[in-house]
Parts: sequence; C-alpha cells; structure tokens
Amino acid sequence: MTQSTLDPPQATEPRRASISERVGAARRALLRYFDHEPTFWVAFTPALIVASLLFVRSPFSNYIFDEQEALLANPYVNGDGIGFWEVFRRDFWGLPPERSIGSYRPIPNIVWRLLWSVSKLPFLHHWVNVVGHAINAALVASFTFAFTRERRVGWLAGGVFLTSAVLTEAVSGVVGIADVLGGLGVLSALAALRLPLGLMPIGVALGLTFGLFSKESAIVGVPLLAWAALVTAPALHERPRRILRALFASLAAVAALVFYTEFRRRFFPVGGIPRPAPVDPSLAEQALHAFLKWFRQPELPSDPINNPLVEADTAHRVAGALRVYARGLGQVLFPWTLSGDYSYPAEPVPERLVFPGSVMGALALIGLPLVGLAAFVASLRTPRAGVEAPERRLAFLRAVALGAVWLPVAYFPHSNILVLLPTVRAERFWYLPLFGAAVVLAAVFAEVLRRSRKPVVHRLVVAFFAVQTIAARGHALDYSDDLTFWRATRRAVPDSAKAHLNYSVMVGARGRLEERLEANRRALDLAPHWAMANVYYGDTLCRLRRTDEAWAHYLRGFELAPNDPNLIALALQCLWDQKAIASRKDELLEIAQRQPGTWLAFLATDIVHNGEQHQGVQKKYRPRSYDEGPRQGS
Repeated sequence: MTQSTLDPPQATEPRRASISERVGAARRALLRYFDHEPTFWVAFTPALIVASLLFVRSPFSNYIFDEQEALLANPYVNGDGIGFWEVFRRDFWGLPPERSIGSYRPIPNIVWRLLWSVSKLPFLHHWVNVVGHAINAALVASFTFAFTRERRVGWLAGGVFLTSAVLTEAVSGVVGIADVLGGLGVLSALAALRLPLGLMPIGVALGLTFGLFSKESAIVGVPLLAWAALVTAPALHERPRRILRALFASLAAVAALVFYTEFRRRFFPVGGIPRPAPVDPSLAEQALHAFLKWFRQPELPSDPINNPLVEADTAHRVAGALRVYARGLGQVLFPWTLSGDYSYPAEPVPERLVFPGSVMGALALIGLPLVGLAAFVASLRTPRAGVEAPERRLAFLRAVALGAVWLPVAYFPHSNILVLLPTVRAERFWYLPLFGAAVVLAAVFAEVLRRSRKPVVHRLVVAFFAVQTIAARGHALDYSDDLTFWRATRRAVPDSAKAHLNYSVMVGARGRLEERLEANRRALDLAPHWAMANVYYGDTLCRLRRTDEAWAHYLRGFELAPNDPNLIALALQCLWDQKAIASRKDELLEIAQRQPGTWLAFLATDIVHNGEQHQGVQKKYRPRSYDEGPRQGS
C-alpha cells in the first residue's frame, strides 16, 4: 500500500468571495427587497435608514435660529409653574393669548415638553422629525401603491418624498416638527380613505384633527382629502361610490376643522381678525372675510425684513409671491442652492408685475390644477378592462390627477397671496406640497423607465435621486452648529441682511469682534433702514470701545424703533458698561422729551436717573442673552 492511500483526504478550503462579489450580492439582496410591495411596514424600515443617513445632524449641535425661542425661551417647554395641560392655552412659543405672536400648535409643544425631561440637547429633539419623516415617506409609498397598484410607482413616490432635499429644513431643524407632524396628520387622513365607508370618515377626522393641532396649514386637507377620495376610490374599493366617499371625506374634514377652530377659540381666545372688511366687497370677498372672522387665526407678526411683501400693494404682492412659488418649484426639481433664510432684500417687492418669475409662477399655479383636472376627466373615459395597458394608463392618470392638484393647493396657504405670512419664503413650506410632486414624478419616472430601455434614461432617474441625496446631506451638515448654519446661509443667499446679521451675532459670541463688525456692516449696507442692523452695528463698535462712532448708529436705530425695548436696552447697557452714559445724559433726556410715552423715553430717562442703582438698565428690561432660557414669570 502506498503512502498516498494511507494519508487522510485533505480538506479543501472554501474560496473567499472577493469584495466585488460581496458588493454584487448585497446589491442583489437589496433589489430583492424592493421586489416586495411597498406596504407601510415594508417601506418604513428602508425609509428610516435613509432618513437617518440624510438628515441626522451632529450630536454636538447647539440651538439654531428659531430653536432658541421655540425651546430655550419657551416657558411651557422648560418653565416652572406651568401645568402640563396648560399647553392648550399657549401658542407655539409658549406665550398666552394676550402676548401671542401667532401659531397655535399644541402637539409639538407636548412632544418637546415630554422630551425636555429626558434631555435638553437639540439632537434628541430633532430625531422626532427624522422618525416622523420616515413614517410619512412610508405612508406616501404605501398609499401611492394602493391607488396605482404599481409597485414601482409606490417605491418611487416614497423615495422622491423621502430624499427631497428641499425638505431638509423641516427634518433637520427642530422647529420643523410642526411641518412633519402636520404632514403626518394629513397623510394619515389620506391613508384612512382606504377604510370601509363606515369607518373612513372617523379616520379622516382623527387624522386631520391631529394635523391641525400640529400646524394650521393642515387646513389644506379639507379640499384635498375630498379630491383624493374622488380620484382614488375606484382603485381602493371594489364598490367605489366615489361621489359618496368624496362627500363623506369632505364632511369629516370640515368637522375636524370646526372642532379645531371652536376648541382654539375657547381655550386660546385672541382679539381681532387679520384684516378689515373690504370696501364694496364682492360675494367671494364677503365669504372670505366671514370665514376669517370665524376662524380667528392669531394675528401673525408683520416685519418687512422677514417678509418685504407686507409693504407691497395687492398686485405687486401677488407678483412677488408667484416669483417665490416658481423658485420653490425649481428647488424641488433642482436643489442646487438651499438656505435657512431668504429675507430682505433677497426676495424684494418686484418693480414690475410681469416678468419671467411671475409668469412662470402663474403658469404653474394655474396650469398644474388644470392638468390634474384634465387627467381626471381622461381617467373617467379610459376603459376599465382588466388588461395591462388600460390599467397602467389609469394608474398614470390618477397619479397625475391627484398630484398635480395637490401640489399647488397644498402650497397656497404659504403663498402670501391670500394671507400675508411672517416669512416671505421658507423651504419647510414645501413639506405637504411635496406629496403631490412625489406622486407625479413617480408616475412620470415609472412611465419613462417602462417605455425606454436606453441606459441614459435610467441614469437620468438615478441622477435625480443622487442630486437630491447629496444636496440633502450637504444641507443637513449646515445644522452642525449655529455658526456653521449662518455662515452657510449667508453664502447661499448673500443678499439676505438677516443672514449677515445673525452670522455677526454668532462670531461675536465667540469674541471675534472685528469679524462681527464686517458682517454687521454688510447687513447695514443691505438694509440701511433696519433698526436692528443700525443698533447691532453700533453695539459692535461700542464693544470695541469706539463709543463715539457707535452713538450715531444707536441714534439712527432709536429713531427707527423707539418702541423696541430689547434694542434700546442693548444699546444703553453697552454704553453704561463702557462708561459712556455720563457724557450723553443731556442728549438722552432730550431724546426722551422728543419721544414721550415710548420705551425709548422710559429707558433713557431711567438709566440717567437710576443707572447707578441698577448698574445700567434694569435687569428685567435687559434683552435675553444668547442661549438663555425664559425669564421668571414668562
């Protein structure tokens, strides 16, 4: 017997897969996952993963922009002595009705209060938005699949909504919780259209009520849910009864609106109405005025720096609003530039009524609903045979009919056409309208991919998602901290005076006064009649011990805003700290005599006569410091 026959057989080691093979296997497994129908729970897992990768901000981030007022200075969220259920008697910023600056949104405040006891880090609070956005994307995917009955269209709609870069502000910014939860309410009501006729109105009413108590703009659900029921009923139910379903959905939505309005009017009473009755009104104007009088929206702040359109006549306001709408639509498709602020003079009152921006905005605002109506009519005329081609045509027409009407109608309350808002333009305003855009784009993408086998077509669709994800992740990085945020904002929108001024505050808080002075100067150049720009520029000079130069800018700020106690107190306190009040006593008293009954008169007189006692301005009148919480008794 030879040695070879005595030796045991040698085990063969399995060949290790190469990196490219592993990547290929992972890719195939991923594609197999998307072979599943995008029901809610199937869609939610990848949605949460993608939302986390795109929108999660740095765990070391601090409070940025409105987060200061919404969380740190919100007496309901973190103040002592305010009961939990007092939330229904407070506005979004935690203020009672008599001090409200608008925005009645109890549900976001409840969420913040519950989380505040766990952690005060903004990183935790913004995770609610991330998870909520993933839930909403899963709702979009599942509902779109339900009424189109096409797997690819459902996945594409959820993907477009999920990765849309223009929604970064709503998802990465803590204050965006109102948009995310408002969207959750409306999309939940939309999903309720799939319920049997007896249960559907209850689901619609509950979902829309949740949305309204999260953000007022959920009011768009009243007409849109009825429209969605009309369009989708034949695809969602064996016995469509579309007219009856649309009627029931409409009644349920109206009931939610009535409940919300009457509840708010009782527990959060505010005086006045947004605007007086028009002179010699038309029937439509009378109806609108009667609705506004009943709805009793808390009066919103009006500042031409945040919204220059407040100073425009109706025609120029509409032209400017159409331009903003057109630019927003452009960002939905091509998010090359994203910013946290678009204030004066970045979006000024237009000089002319007709120009490319206003024309494009008008065409989109009017044209999209007409396209949707045409698609709906075409869907009624399409044969319902169970063969493939008519079913796909019906799915495409229904998607266009729903989405093309949804987008402009959902955006309209934010358009500044009907009611002036505190802000001229914000990317978070597109949260609800994006559902309409997602449905239409998904239908178009699916049709293009089906009709063309050319690789370039597939690459273009992939490129769309690549641009969205890169832009979203890049914009989310702007939320690393307050300094990074405002540096990115002033680069993205160099004509925003507010962006430069806020950047100056951030660098000033870090002791870089010369850099602060430069940014202050840019803000003042852009908005020379802005009281805050004048006072802040003077304040920087004052901190640099150049009080004589500062005085001229302080005076200009005092003239522009004699009743702004925060600005006046800021200026007077710096002058006191620099020992420059004594030399200005006579001038301050003279100013007080010229402005009787104003904050300027009171604070100027008080610091002259009682400055030694209070070491400057009385503490209760000094402006809240950066990153400071609410004052006692707020």
